[in-house]
Amino acid sequence: MERFQLRFASKKDAPRLLELYRPYVEETDITFEYEVPAVEEFEHRIAEISSFYPYLVCEQSDRIIGYAYAHRQAERAAYQWNAELSIYLDNTCLQRGIGKVLYSALIELVRLQQLCNVYGCITSPNPPSEHLHEKIGFKRIGVFHDTGYKLGCWHDVVWYEKRLTDCTSQPKPLKSIHEVGPEIISQVLHRFAEQLNGL
Repeated sequence: MERFQLRFASKKDAPRLLELYRPYVEETDITFEYEVPAVEEFEHRIAEISSFYPYLVCEQSDRIIGYAYAHRQAERAAYQWNAELSIYLDNTCLQRGIGKVLYSALIELVRLQQLCNVYGCITSPNPPSEHLHEKIGFKRIGVFHDTGYKLGCWHDVVWYEKRLTDCTSQPKPLKSIHEVGPEIISQVLHRFAEQLNGL
């Protein structure tokens, strides 16, 4: 039986993650990058994001089939309780419920960091991604019209928002993902991996 596992990414995963990311750059408007990054650049991105936020990989039978990560939504100090989320899957693994579980695990981890809001930024139209966000409780909050030009045409970008906590009082201090107890993290990753194994 092919077993799923969730774990944190490391720099050694960069070649495989880049292999998954490449078709999104070269063949789609899902990312607005024009050029596929070098492996060294991808290693740097993994290390930089992982220094504070969770960067997850999903393995099936020890082969990475997807990844998801959180990163700072905006730089000013008042935005620090927000994060933007991203997810990429092998194109053979779409529409199987894997993205929903992987994204949900990521959200659970950033909730443990005391974040208050998470956002998804989606090139539109992208019905599968829009459906994914809506299915796990994101609300569509706005559209940037004709804001990105790629593959010969202009594209809208839709923003989705999910509130993780009550924002009527002073927020709790943020935690780095490395300040969240490893036992708690292990429990979260195991719980969501078992959901994947139940698909």
